[in-house]
Amino acid sequence: MNETQGYTAEYAALSHEIYSLTKQLEEKEKEYREFTKTDLHDPFRNPTEFRWYRDDYSEILPWATMPEFTVPFEPAKVEKSAIRRFYNIGGFIMLIQFFASSVFAYLLMMLINLMLNNMNPNAANGAVSYYMQNSSIMASINLITYLGANVGFTFLALKWAKIKPSFMFKTRDYHFYDAVQHCIAGIFIWYSSAIIAGGIDNIFKKYGFSTDVLDMDMGKTGLGFAVLTMYSCIIAPLTEELFFRGAIMKIFSKSNQRFGIFMSAFFFGLAHGNLPQFTLAFLIGIFFGHIDMKHNSIVPSIVVHILINTLATVVTEFKDNTVVMGISGMLLILCYIIGIIMLVIFRKNCKLPVSTPAQTRRGIAIAKTSVGVILAIVVHVAYTLLIIYQTKMSA
Repeated sequence: MNETQGYTAEYAALSHEIYSLTKQLEEKEKEYREFTKTDLHDPFRNPTEFRWYRDDYSEILPWATMPEFTVPFEPAKVEKSAIRRFYNIGGFIMLIQFFASSVFAYLLMMLINLMLNNMNPNAANGAVSYYMQNSSIMASINLITYLGANVGFTFLALKWAKIKPSFMFKTRDYHFYDAVQHCIAGIFIWYSSAIIAGGIDNIFKKYGFSTDVLDMDMGKTGLGFAVLTMYSCIIAPLTEELFFRGAIMKIFSKSNQRFGIFMSAFFFGLAHGNLPQFTLAFLIGIFFGHIDMKHNSIVPSIVVHILINTLATVVTEFKDNTVVMGISGMLLILCYIIGIIMLVIFRKNCKLPVSTPAQTRRGIAIAKTSVGVILAIVVHVAYTLLIIYQTKMSA
C-alpha cells in the first residue's frame, strides 16, 4: 500500500514537472513567434530605421517567415523582381498622373473655350483666352485637375501596391511641441532653399532663359485670387502630401526607408516642372519625409506644408507693400534664426535612416533597372527642358 502511494506521489510530481516544462515551452514558443514577427519588420537589422513605418518583408520574400532567416547581401533574382514591382508601380503612377492631369486639364480648357466662343460668337480673337486666363476659370481648372489627380492616383497607387490607406494617419508621438519645432525648422529650410532657387533662376535669366512654368497673371480677379489661395494654401498641401509622402514614399520604402525619403523628394521636385522649384521642393521634401516617417503619419508634413505655402502666398501677394513686407521680413528672419536651432535639435535627436550595405543593393541599384522609374524621370526632365526651350524661343 505504501509502495503504491509512493508511485502515486512520484507520478504526481512527474506530471507537475511535465506540466511546468510544457508551460515553459509554450512561453518560449510565444516569445519566438513574437521575435519572428518583429524580425519580419526588420530583416536588415537596421536600428536607425523607424520601427512603426516598416512593412512585413514577407510581402517581398514569402520565405522570410522561415526560422533563422537572414537577408543575403546581394538580392536574388526573385527578390529583385519583387522589389522592382513596387518601384515600377511608383514610377508608372508618376507617369500616368502626369499624362492624365495634362490631358484632363487640356480637354477641360478646350471645352470651356468652346462654350465661351459659342456664347460670344462676335468676340475678338484671343479675347476668350484672355478672359479665361485672367478670371477664375484657369485657376479653377488648375484646382480641379490636381485635386482629382493627386487624390485619385494616391488611392490607385495604394490599391495597386496592396497597401491600406489607413497607415497614413496612424500618428505616433506627435505633440504640439513637435508641430512647432517642425514648422519653424521647415521655415528655415524653405527660406534657405528659396535663396538657392533664386540664385539658380538668376543664372538662367542671364542667358535669356526663363524657369517659370506658370503664368503669374492667372486669376487676377477677386474670385480667381480666392481660388488660387485656396489651392496654394490648402488643396495643394493636402493632396501633394497624400500623393508624395502617402503613396510614393511608402511604395519606395519597402526595403530601404532612406531611399523612400529621397526618392519621394526627388519626384516631388520633378513634379514642379522647373529647376529652381525642383531644388526647393527636393530639399523641403526630404524634411517632410523625415518627419512623416518619425511620426508614422502624413499629418506632420501637411501642417508644415500649409504653413510654408501660406507664407509664400502672403510674401508674393504683398511684395509691393513696404509695411507688410517689413513686418513679415523681420518675422521671417527671427524664424530663420530660431529655425536653425530647431533643426539642429531635431536632427540631433532624430537622424535620417542610414541604409545598411544590403539595403543599398536594393535601392538605386534596382531602381535604375525599373522601366517605370526611368520613364517617369525621362518624361519629367524632358518636359522641364521643353518649357525652358519654349520660353527662350518666345523671348
